[in-house]
Amino acid sequence: MDIGARSCPPFLGGARRGTARTVATAVLVAMTCGASTLAAPSQAAHAAPPPAAATSAAVSEAWGAAAAGAQGVVAMAAPDDRAEVRPRPRPRVDCRRVKCVALTFDDGPGPYTDTLLAYLAAYHAQATFFVVGSNVVTYPRVLRRTVAAGHEIGNHTWSHPDLTRLSPARVRSQLGRTDQAIRAITGIVPGLVRPPYGAINATVRRQTGRPMVLWSVDTLDWRYRSSATVARRALRSVRPGSVILFHDIHPTTVRAIPRVLRKLAGRGYRFVTVSQLFGGHPPRLVFNAAPPDLH
Repeated sequence: MDIGARSCPPFLGGARRGTARTVATAVLVAMTCGASTLAAPSQAAHAAPPPAAATSAAVSEAWGAAAAGAQGVVAMAAPDDRAEVRPRPRPRVDCRRVKCVALTFDDGPGPYTDTLLAYLAAYHAQATFFVVGSNVVTYPRVLRRTVAAGHEIGNHTWSHPDLTRLSPARVRSQLGRTDQAIRAITGIVPGLVRPPYGAINATVRRQTGRPMVLWSVDTLDWRYRSSATVARRALRSVRPGSVILFHDIHPTTVRAIPRVLRKLAGRGYRFVTVSQLFGGHPPRLVFNAAPPDLH
C-alpha cells in the first residue's frame, strides 16, 4: 500500500442556485472558511433543476444564524434536515469467526451516493463513509439517508487538505467544523477520522483521540476511471479483514460496486463497518484487521 498516494480532491459541487439553502451555505461557509471557498468549481451538470428563488426572509434567517456564531452551521440544512436521525440497527457480526471486509467511501456525499446506497442495500451490506464537510452541507439529505440505512460515518475534514501541512489549530478546525456540520444534520458525531491522502504525522494524531483509519486495499479509483478496473483491483487484493478504499464521488466507482458485492458475497464475505470489523473498538491507527480464526 502506498500511503503517499494522492487520492482525488473532494467533490466541491455547488448548492442549487437561487434557493434558501444556497444563501445559507454561502453566508456560513464564507464566514467560517473564507470567501475564497465560494470560488470552488461546481458540478452543475449533476445538479437537479433549480427550484423557486429564495425569499428575503430566508436571506435574513441565514444571516441571523451566521451572526449567532458556531451554532449557525445548523442553518446550512433545511428545517426538516435538523432532526436527529435514527440509524437502522446493524446486525451482530463476529469478524473473529467469519470472513469480513470493510468497504469505505471517501469525499462524499455527492450526486452518486444515493445510487450506491441502493446497491449496498440489495446485499444488506454495511459500509463506512468518510465525508467532507463542504459536501455534507451541500447534500444534507443524502447524509441523513446514509445514516438512516445504518452505515458508519467518519470525518474526512472540511475541505480535504493535507493535514501534515497545517498548524495544529487548523487541523482541529478542519475536524471540528466537519463534526459540527454532521451533528447539526444527523445528531451524531463521527467516531472515526480518515486523513486526506492518508497523510498523518505525530502532530496530526495529537489533535484528536479518535482512531485514524487508513486502508489495506487501494483501488486507485481516482486514477482509473474504469468500473472494470476498479472492481478488478478491489477483488484481486482483498483478504479477510481488509479495509478497501473507494470514492463515491466518481460514477465509475459506483458502477463497479455491484460486481464487487456480488463476487465477494459469493466468496462468503460479510460487509461490515470499520468499527464492526474490530468488534466496536478500532485501534488508534487502522490499516486492516487480523484474519478470522476459521478452524
